[in-house]
Amino acid sequence: MNIFLRIPVQEKIIFAKNLAVMTKAGMPILSGLRLLQKQTKSKSMKKILDQLIVGVANGQFLSASLEQFKDIFGDFAVNIIRVGEASGILYENLNYLSEELAKKQALRQKILSAMIYPIIVVVATVVITGVLTLYIFPKILPIFKSLNVTLPISTRILIAVSDFLLAYGGYVAIGVIILIIAGWLLAKIQSIRFLIHRFILRLPLIGGLSQNYNLANFCRTLGLLLKSDIKVVEAINITADTLTNLVYKKELRGLAREIAGGGEISKHLEEKSYLFPTMLTQLIAIGETTGNLSETLLYLSEFYEGKLDETTKNLSTVLEPLMMLIMGGIVGFIAISIITPIYEVTQGLNK
Repeated sequence: MNIFLRIPVQEKIIFAKNLAVMTKAGMPILSGLRLLQKQTKSKSMKKILDQLIVGVANGQFLSASLEQFKDIFGDFAVNIIRVGEASGILYENLNYLSEELAKKQALRQKILSAMIYPIIVVVATVVITGVLTLYIFPKILPIFKSLNVTLPISTRILIAVSDFLLAYGGYVAIGVIILIIAGWLLAKIQSIRFLIHRFILRLPLIGGLSQNYNLANFCRTLGLLLKSDIKVVEAINITADTLTNLVYKKELRGLAREIAGGGEISKHLEEKSYLFPTMLTQLIAIGETTGNLSETLLYLSEFYEGKLDETTKNLSTVLEPLMMLIMGGIVGFIAISIITPIYEVTQGLNK
């Protein structure tokens, strides 16, 4: 069953790129698929290629054979290949597909790389705080309790936290795990996930990151589909399926319905200025008027990819010092809580 098949994006890129090269060289699709089957090391990809070879050998088009795996490759890939087969430009469309997959992978990597440093800092802070609070501080605690001095408020807070974690740490850990699992299950509910995605778009910096990512994907996917002569309504619905944010997905579904009723893309997007900036809607309006919409969308995709680069750099610039301040503040608080009473006792002995 397809639910057990997992294909990394890189494997899909190799599939599309190599098949494009073989097609350009004049190799029949069936021979190309058999060669790819021999070369791939992925068990899942071998199973998929087995089915594709059977389908093509029985006279099916590649797109028709690929239809059974559209939950893995996506509607975009199936339709791009179908149009390429129908119009005799399969090589070009396979190239489009490999480039699109590579660009989407690059966009994801940019976002992930921007988040790696904050995650490392958070994990390091939790580990250092846990070691100091649960292992080092409890060994010093009996000394503090035996002293006939008034402990600083920071030390008393740390003692209370340490005692609580030592007594109920297991329950806290179980509670955190339950909250994580509950959050993950809630996020599976469509309406809850929609609210989460809308909230993300309203966050400073991260909201801009999400918006630029979705706009870049929207413009590039729709531009490529229109360039491949796929009808506008179908192209918009396919584009909606490729987006990750449910707010944008919903708006594109509404856009497809409006276009089916005779509306214009730019007019609909103008009413959603919080999702689609004015510059985007104005250029799309020009593209619709001049009949050059696909090229306009591809230009816009490059523009928003550039903005995404800028946003990820700004995110790193802002988050790095902020995370260092938070980490330094927590560790500094613990250090002061331990050092201050020792210093006060030392000063009392020297008098």
